[in-house]
Amino acid sequence: MKLHASTPSAANTITAYGDDYVKVNGARHDSSVIVTPSDVKEWSAADFEHLQEQDFAALANLGADIVLLGTGPRQRFPHPKLTASLGAARVGLEVMDLKAACRTYNILVAEERKVALALVFR
Repeated sequence: MKLHASTPSAANTITAYGDDYVKVNGARHDSSVIVTPSDVKEWSAADFEHLQEQDFAALANLGADIVLLGTGPRQRFPHPKLTASLGAARVGLEVMDLKAACRTYNILVAEERKVALALVFR
């Protein structure tokens, strides 16, 4: 699906996505990625099954108020032990499938919220 912003913005937005990729401002990413309004970087998490505490600790230090976790083609919840660092940092976590996470991220960016999008494709 291709998405188009209604107004130009300097913030990173999701411009397209599929089951195994995401495009941020037109640039394609095929592996785990973290997107914030000002930055895009690879995420050390290889896939959902191998998520670790340090993967979420890295998300806690992004300066976001909320992290959207896209878990691939279906919604899967990580064990609370893995996400404890987010709670300790008072950062909210919303878990959803990849496509819903991308759509929600764009809405929150348009509202100028402090949001981070963390995606795993498998």
